[in-house]
Amino acid sequence: MREKFIIAFLFLVINIGFSQTKESKEIEQKIDIYIQNVIAINEIPGAALAVIKDGKVIYEKYYGKASLEENKKVDKNTIFKIFSTSKLMTTVGVFQLIERGKLSLEDPISKYLDNLPIEWQEIKVKNLLTHSSGLPNIVMFSDIPIQAPYKERIAILAKKPMDFATGNEYRYNQTNYLFLAKIIEKISGFTFDEYLIQSQFSDVKWGVYLSSNFGEPHSNAAERYNFNRETDSYQKSVLDNGIDSHSANGMNITLDEFIQWNQNLDNNLYLKNETKIKMWEPFQFKNKYDFGYGWGIYSINNIHSYGFSGGNETAFRKFPKNNLTVIFLSNGHKYSGVQDQVINHVAGIVDKSLFDEYAITDEKLTFDFLKLDINKALNNYRTIKKKHPDWNFEERLNAIGYTLLSSKKTKDAIKVFELNTQENPKSGNSFDSLAEGYFYSKEFEISKKYYIKSLELSPDNTNAKQMLAKNRFFIG
Repeated sequence: MREKFIIAFLFLVINIGFSQTKESKEIEQKIDIYIQNVIAINEIPGAALAVIKDGKVIYEKYYGKASLEENKKVDKNTIFKIFSTSKLMTTVGVFQLIERGKLSLEDPISKYLDNLPIEWQEIKVKNLLTHSSGLPNIVMFSDIPIQAPYKERIAILAKKPMDFATGNEYRYNQTNYLFLAKIIEKISGFTFDEYLIQSQFSDVKWGVYLSSNFGEPHSNAAERYNFNRETDSYQKSVLDNGIDSHSANGMNITLDEFIQWNQNLDNNLYLKNETKIKMWEPFQFKNKYDFGYGWGIYSINNIHSYGFSGGNETAFRKFPKNNLTVIFLSNGHKYSGVQDQVINHVAGIVDKSLFDEYAITDEKLTFDFLKLDINKALNNYRTIKKKHPDWNFEERLNAIGYTLLSSKKTKDAIKVFELNTQENPKSGNSFDSLAEGYFYSKEFEISKKYYIKSLELSPDNTNAKQMLAKNRFFIG
């Protein structure tokens, strides 16, 4: 009997192991097919993707080119610019100081920063983290040179009006993270770069560095590419945001080191678990908005995830309830950023509770209109709507139309905009977009008609008013 039990047990273990291996292979293959399609359709130069499930890396792969000019492949050693995803590291650095009792969310920023206007002085640290400060956004003003000294830049910024009353709303703003960096420096006695490396990357020998100068050469760094529609080709970005931008967009990191950073975060090496939970709590905006303390809050099937995206190229997302983390890094795109849809799609492949049929279909529409003949894509859309008449794709169709318009497929763009007005006959925005399509097609009388229609539906449509005021552009 004992031998039969052992044999049965071993048979069960073998079957479970085989089943798990088969399932893992199926997941890997599905992700492979999906990512390859995304890269091909959007003509992404290079990318890397990692999936961490239950503390284990179940997927880590590299695609395409780190450098088109040098024909250099993306691999484990490739360092990616992660743009605004860098804010996650800065946020963790802030909460490390909070844990040590050196800083409080309720501290007014004037406790650490000098020479602030009176209306800025009672803004709190929590308002910087949640983008609820109302401060003027320093990157929006052409009269504030990037390379000018910090004090000089702030003196100019101090003369600009507040965007809104502090705490009223969420508005993404680089001034917030500039001030967080200066507060970190004031408390720690280190430069921001020194503090961040020491507090989160002290054991890293290479594979991590800080720079907001995209044109700066660095060993193993992937180039950042912008697509030029005039030449129909990629061009290297040489944008330099300056050293004061490191806290907002300066992290450069390999996927491997990003995976390690995530593991350290999971293992509470950076912060206690209760501190992480605090970071992910939604801030109470007066106008109601879902955003935590430096972390975006996202929902799929009523399951919350936390993270951030950067540069329309990179994204990091944690699904604590599912013990799942997805990291996507890339260095360019031809049409539009796909980082968030990649995260959501891959999460749905790995964990069925995160599968969102509407979101997957919404994404497929873009693939169809970019890849297929316009009439075939329109037919596919109608088939979807016949099956799901209650689904609304107004925002997606509008985005697709503008993508086609920017790709100089004006006639196709107009067909998509026309479809959107048929589907959403009471949307002033959809008629505004259709008017713009005809304007670019130089069919000015038709364009004028639809701008008027847009204004009838949305009397506050500033764009339509401005376009109609440009009578010289219209015939008749």
